[in-house]
Amino acid sequence: MTSVLVLDDVVKSFDAVRAVDGLSMEVAAGEMFGLIGPDGAGKTTTLRMMCGLLRPDSGRVRLFGADPFRARRASAASIGYVSQRFSLYGDLSIDENIAFFSRLHGVTQFGPQRNRLLELTGLMPFRTRLAQNLSGGMKQKLALACTLVHQPRLLILDEPTTGVDPVSRREFWKLLNEFRSEGLTAVLATPYLDEAEKCGRVALLRDGRVLALDTPAALRRMDDIVMLEIVASPSRQALRVLREKLGDDDVSLFGDRLHARVASAALARDIEAWLSDAQVDVSRVRPIVPTLEDVFIDHVQKAQRQDAVQEVGGRS
Repeated sequence: MTSVLVLDDVVKSFDAVRAVDGLSMEVAAGEMFGLIGPDGAGKTTTLRMMCGLLRPDSGRVRLFGADPFRARRASAASIGYVSQRFSLYGDLSIDENIAFFSRLHGVTQFGPQRNRLLELTGLMPFRTRLAQNLSGGMKQKLALACTLVHQPRLLILDEPTTGVDPVSRREFWKLLNEFRSEGLTAVLATPYLDEAEKCGRVALLRDGRVLALDTPAALRRMDDIVMLEIVASPSRQALRVLREKLGDDDVSLFGDRLHARVASAALARDIEAWLSDAQVDVSRVRPIVPTLEDVFIDHVQKAQRQDAVQEVGGRS
């Protein structure tokens, strides 16, 4: 498939802080590509270099074959950008915001596209309402409509559903899927692993570096992770017992269930015995396919161990 976006060994620092450290990836036409990582992982800096808003210190960024920083006018015409903060004009109505961003992009005959976007987002009945009086979910829908009114070829979203309620998040994703079905390419930065599952491919980021890059299904099938699901009551006591035995980072609580990363599935018998000795009622211990969160935590721990070894080696 044709590559819409290419990053080749990209580095970007702010004073002594290296925000992006040798990042390489490609995004294919029509793909939904996810950048996954916690705050400080380098997601926003990467997106800004993709848009041409920042120049990399070294390495190469290509958007539709051109340098987006040098060709910023062409980049602006081909990109739609939705930031994690509401960046529209609160004292303008829905219609006025869309009209403003249409003219900003040189689109004069925007009526049909505006009406289509308002219908798709469900904002048509509220088109005269001031943006500052919209709910969080409606604000993000308006931001999406303003971003797509000039019909960009690439949509870049920087944590667009942060702080949005679950129902609005689901509606926002339905809209994204609708536009993607029409061939739109999208790059999404998100801290939510359930949103990452909806992407065609994801890059797991830590400290500006790619820990892993593949489809969600391929990442979950990693052979070197053995994950056990434990259903036990009381779950909090089970969590405490297993963290004492296996380590804090290797056991997580998901609702009423625990996930434990272990060396072998045979450890299930030991887990049952430990919990039984602690008067914890065990309903089930079974191997499961790791979640993306399990995979991400595993990669972070490996990177931390590798950094520690390199630090010790540097001292000696």
